[in-house]
Amino acid sequence: MSKAVLSSGRKVKDRKTEIISRERYFYATDSNFATKNNDLPVTFTNKILCGDSEHVLKGLPDNCVDIIFTSPPYNFGLDYENHRDAAHWNSYFEKVFAIFRECIRVLKYGGRIIVNVQPLFSDYVPIHHIISSFFMREKLIWKAEILWEKHNYNCKYTAWGSWKSPSSPYLKYTWEFLEVFCKGVLKHNGDNTAIDITADEFKKWVYAKWDIAPERRMKQFGHPAMFPEKLATRVIKLFSFRGDCVLDPFNGVGTTTLIAKKLNRKYIGIDISSRYCKAAKKRLLIKEN
Repeated sequence: MSKAVLSSGRKVKDRKTEIISRERYFYATDSNFATKNNDLPVTFTNKILCGDSEHVLKGLPDNCVDIIFTSPPYNFGLDYENHRDAAHWNSYFEKVFAIFRECIRVLKYGGRIIVNVQPLFSDYVPIHHIISSFFMREKLIWKAEILWEKHNYNCKYTAWGSWKSPSSPYLKYTWEFLEVFCKGVLKHNGDNTAIDITADEFKKWVYAKWDIAPERRMKQFGHPAMFPEKLATRVIKLFSFRGDCVLDPFNGVGTTTLIAKKLNRKYIGIDISSRYCKAAKKRLLIKEN
């Protein structure tokens, strides 16, 4: 068989039959998620909430949020307020997964969760793989992995490890990852009149390598690890409808909630830092004015 045929599933004979015989997303076929979705309580709608997301989310009913877009602390040792960003890895994942379990519970059947994350190469910890494995164990369906190409040319100053030697070369990366998962089914139902992505945007954005410059205003907002508004815009328009509810359980200074509001989505932002929550609310007020 030619390489061209092997490289494209569309060229495989009886492709649909082959997919059925292999059993699509076999790791999630025995999920027991409730299919009935619930309304988001008014008390949580369009709110920035200060507190521990694991505990705040317990106040929400099951199956009430359409899409979750977030980026947890990477455990790099960055200077967050009210968070020690250099925990032992077991403690780090224990806490992150406790929050993500609550996220899965409140996510609607057919909803999506998108996590922006970067591995910690210096510790040789592939965070994106560990988080993806967690969601698969929790019976979510892996939909996609998007490469966010940041063109972070600062990496050219990174040490090369064993210089000119195969003993232990240090590889460098200019991108981060977005891991995309679905709860229960791949299809997210919505009103076709509430679609706001254009044809050109759709054709460009389904190519899963996004060239977007990193956020340059982190000093202005006093936060060490913001993602840019363009990234949130693409995620929210590609994976949700107008009127959907967007949740960010690590909301920081509120990029997700700001873009959700700009795009006529409902939103919930949660962060443990009161200073970050105040900044997020201020950004929303500026948007209103």
